[in-house]
Amino acid sequence: MNEKQTLKQLLETSEGKKILFLGHKGIFTDREIGRFLKKFKVSMTREYEEGLAAVVEYHRLNPVEEDISNMVYDTGIPLYKLVEFEKLLSEKINDDELLMGIKLSNDQERILRILGNEHISDALFVKLLKMYVFDEEEEDNRDDRNVIMYTLRRYIDIKPSEEDLLYSYLTLRRLATEATDPDLLNALTGFPNFEFLVRGKEKITLRETIARNPAIDEPLVRKLLAFRDLKIDQALASNPSVSLEVLKELSLKKNEGIEKALATNSAIDDEVFGALLERDESVIALLLLWQPINPSRLEQIERMGISEDLYAILGANETLESDVVLKLLEKEEPMLLEALSGNRTIQPDILAEIYQKDEVRYFGHLARNPSVPVWILQTFYEEFMDDESIMTALAYNASTPEKILKELFDRDLFEINRGLATNASLPLELLDILKVDTRLQNELAQNENLVNSYEQVLNQDKVMMNV
Repeated sequence: MNEKQTLKQLLETSEGKKILFLGHKGIFTDREIGRFLKKFKVSMTREYEEGLAAVVEYHRLNPVEEDISNMVYDTGIPLYKLVEFEKLLSEKINDDELLMGIKLSNDQERILRILGNEHISDALFVKLLKMYVFDEEEEDNRDDRNVIMYTLRRYIDIKPSEEDLLYSYLTLRRLATEATDPDLLNALTGFPNFEFLVRGKEKITLRETIARNPAIDEPLVRKLLAFRDLKIDQALASNPSVSLEVLKELSLKKNEGIEKALATNSAIDDEVFGALLERDESVIALLLLWQPINPSRLEQIERMGISEDLYAILGANETLESDVVLKLLEKEEPMLLEALSGNRTIQPDILAEIYQKDEVRYFGHLARNPSVPVWILQTFYEEFMDDESIMTALAYNASTPEKILKELFDRDLFEINRGLATNASLPLELLDILKVDTRLQNELAQNENLVNSYEQVLNQDKVMMNV
């Protein structure tokens, strides 16, 4: 018995013959199919006749077509599925010719059909997506909804059990957040500017979400700026992928929301840093907390003569250079040292030096800091066993020795248990006991060890199901 030819092989050896197409029309029109077949000197027909080279059929046929299909099968004429033919035709598409034809005709119906073709390349899909025009007047347009679905199905990996997620616009926000192709993000700016409710309170638009994505490039940034939307500008101001030139342009707007966003952006230079130091205290506070601080920037800060409580915010900054930390330590300012005590990026020897100052106001912060040397944590436990605030701080600390954590667990105090529930160093068997207390659900959800154990169990279940 001869092996059945591939569809491509059959076309290459069927010059002068016809192919019968049965069933519903698919992605391509008869005209497009005919033009493709012409390259092989083969023609198409919708009627049964003698001498057919093959039959291509849709997965659903009417009774008459079913009879023809059965008759053809009995005669030995090769049968192929329409999806197989569409895949082959899709692979042979000349992108430039297709795009030029659509530009000349502005054929939105054709764009819609081809966007629904899962066999075209991502590059062609994005180019077509940019050419599709959404209906601004009809809020729930069927074609628009289909385009969104085509986009989400192509780029978002959805499990069969999560199919409903494709019908949620929040999944579109997920795509705008996770996409790594600037051209795709650019195409998404042409979508309706949907508004999403994040964490039940913050409203954010699709274009704001795109503006926050680190994959944006200069052309997309300029396009977003052209919308002249303050919220989009604020989102761009917080994005470290935005060029320094644009960040400086944004700083000139002297808008507090933009200035706060710039204050958290690690891509600003010393010039913008200095300008923001002259703004409102709320902007300065963000600047001191989030910006990388070297000796030069520390000098800029000190020349401003800011208040002691504002200056103390520097102690919580996790991007302080080592020379800066030493200078801050020399100041002997209590609020500053208190902030440094809780900073997990500070070197253990510096934290030990703060401990040696023997100031009780620092002990609670030190007890919760995982960078503090273990001997200090043990000392806290031995000397402050009756101080519930310090015991609670130790319960949160992943560096606290397991023996101490177990003893804290035995106390069965709610505030201490809240700390233990978040602690990845607490043995799983004790975490399992804490799971009984429904008041600790939020804390347990933060526990990396517990989350990892769940994932391992799920992976094992998947392996067993596939065996």
